[in-house]
Amino acid sequence: MNLLKSRIWLFAGAVACSGLLAFAGTPPQRNKAGLSSRPKPRVVITDDPELDDNNTIIRALLYSTDYKIEGIIYTSSGVHWKGDGKGTKYTGHGEWDRVPGANCPCTSWRFAPDEHFIDTIADAYRQVYPNLKVHDSDYPTPDYVKSKIKWGNVEFVGDFSKDTDGSNLIKSLLLDDQPGPLYVTAGGGQSTIARALYSIHEQYVNTPQWYDIRDKVSRKLIIIPFGDQDGTYASYIEPNWSEVDEWRLAMVNFGYGVRGSLPPEDQMYVGAAWTEENISNRGPLGALYRVWGDGKQMAKGDMTDYFGLSGLTADQLKAMGYYVWTAPQEKGSFISEGDTPTFMNLLDNGLRAYEDSSFGGWGGRVRAETPQAGRGAQTPAVPAANNGGGGASGAPASNSALVANASPMQQPTNAGGQAGGRGAGGFGRGPRLPAQVAAVYARFFVAAQNDFAARLRWSVTPKYADANHNPIVTIEGPLNIAAKVGSTVSLRGKTSDPDGDSVVVKWWQYNDAGTYPGDITFSSADASTTSFQVPSDAKPGQTIHVILEGTDNGAPPLTTYQRVIVTVAP
Repeated sequence: MNLLKSRIWLFAGAVACSGLLAFAGTPPQRNKAGLSSRPKPRVVITDDPELDDNNTIIRALLYSTDYKIEGIIYTSSGVHWKGDGKGTKYTGHGEWDRVPGANCPCTSWRFAPDEHFIDTIADAYRQVYPNLKVHDSDYPTPDYVKSKIKWGNVEFVGDFSKDTDGSNLIKSLLLDDQPGPLYVTAGGGQSTIARALYSIHEQYVNTPQWYDIRDKVSRKLIIIPFGDQDGTYASYIEPNWSEVDEWRLAMVNFGYGVRGSLPPEDQMYVGAAWTEENISNRGPLGALYRVWGDGKQMAKGDMTDYFGLSGLTADQLKAMGYYVWTAPQEKGSFISEGDTPTFMNLLDNGLRAYEDSSFGGWGGRVRAETPQAGRGAQTPAVPAANNGGGGASGAPASNSALVANASPMQQPTNAGGQAGGRGAGGFGRGPRLPAQVAAVYARFFVAAQNDFAARLRWSVTPKYADANHNPIVTIEGPLNIAAKVGSTVSLRGKTSDPDGDSVVVKWWQYNDAGTYPGDITFSSADASTTSFQVPSDAKPGQTIHVILEGTDNGAPPLTTYQRVIVTVAP
C-alpha cells in the first residue's frame, strides 16, 4: 500500500512548551469506563457467515461504545456465497475443488438458506443491553443496532451486478456530509463495497459534479480488509478508485493459527478452561460464541466446518469426509476471530491507532514491507444476472459495456498470479513478523482478551461495582512533541481507577511504529514520571513512539494506554 495515502486525523494546536514544540492539546476527559470523549469513528462492518465472523460480530457489538456503527452487512466471499435461489450454478473454481464429495458446479456454497447469524447476535445483544448500559452509557440501543443490519451482495463470488440494501447504505454514507473518514471493514469479500462505488460512478460520471464526488468519496472511504476474498478489490476497486485508502494490516493474530503466535505462558488465553470461564459461560452472547466441540455448524452439511465435533483426530475426520484444513483442538477452546483485527484499531484504548494506519494497535499496523494482500489473486468469474456464467472482467456482467465506455473509469481487468490462502482472491497471509514485533502483538492479544472477558462480564452483571472497568491513563502535556537531537524529553503520566484498583504503569518504545530505527533509554520505565534523551544518531523528521501502559489488578486485569509521538526536530 502507498503509505502516502494514509490520512492522519489529528486534533492539533501548536504551542511552545519548555523548549519543545507541542503539536497537540492535552488528552480529552475520560468517562466512567475510562474511555475518552474523542469523536467516534464511523464504521460499517461487513462479514460473511464463517464461524470466525460470527465471533467477530459478538466482539464488535461489545465495543460499540468506542465507534459509531453505521452498518452491519451480510456479505459473500470466495468461501461463502448464497446463490440466487433460482437454481443457477456457479461455474468458477474455488474451495469446493478441494472438498471431498463437493457437488459443484453448485447453486450455493457454505451458506445456510435461512442464514441470520448477525440478527441472532443482535437479539442476544438486546437481552444483555440493560446490563451493558450500567457499565457504559454509550452502548447503542438494540433497536438502533437492529436498524443497521443489511443484506449486501451475497449471491455469487465477486458478483456486484446489482444494487442491494447493503451497497445502498454504504453509498449513502459515502455521499453524506458528515465529517471524517468512513471505515468499512471487509471480513468477507468486497463485492458490496465495489457495488456502492460502482453505483456512485454510474449515477454521477456524466454530470458536472463527478470529479468533486469522486474526490470526496476517495478521501472519505477507508477499507480495512482481511485480504481480497473475492477478487473485487484487485479487479475493480483499485483500478477504478485508486485514491481510496485500504489499510492492509500486518494483523495481530486472532485467527485459526493464533496458537502458533503465542508464547507458552499465553496459551491459556486460547485454552478451554479460560475460554469456558470468560466467554462461553457469559450469558446470551457468550453462548453464541463458537468454540471447539460445541456441536454447531454455520451451515448444515458443511464439510469444512468440523469444529463442532470433539474427540476425533484429523485422520478420523477425513475418513468421515471432512476437508481438514486446521488441526483439531481441545473441546471448549478458542477457534478463531480472524476478522476481528479489521475493527480493533478503531477502539478508544489510548493507542490512537485509528489516526494513522502505521501507528499500530490491537488490530496490527500497516508496515512498509507488508505484502499487497490480494494483489495478484485470481479474479473469479462474475455471474451475469441471466445465466450464472458471465465474464471475468470483475465488473458487473450486466453493466460491463457501461464501464468500458465511462471515462475516466478504467475498464476492470483480470489480475494475474496465484490466489493466496483458501479460496478465490486470497486471504493475504503476511510473512513471519520480526521477533520484537511478534512479542508486541502477543502482548496486545492478551490485553485484548482480558478486555473482551471484562465486557462479557458486564453483559451479565447488573451492578457497576460487581465488575472490573478500565483504568484511566493520561499524559500531562501534549501527545505530539518535536525535540532536537540530544535534548531531554520529560514525560509525566497519571493513572486512576474507577473501581479503586491499583494500577501498575510501564513505559515502552513502540519501535515498529516509529521511524527512528534505534532504541531509547528511559530514566525509569515503571514510574509515572520518566524521561529519555533523543539519541545522537536520530535524524530530523524521524519519529519515536512512546507508550504509557497502565494495567489494574482487577479480575480480569485491564489495560489502558497513552501514546506520545516525538518527532526529531532540525
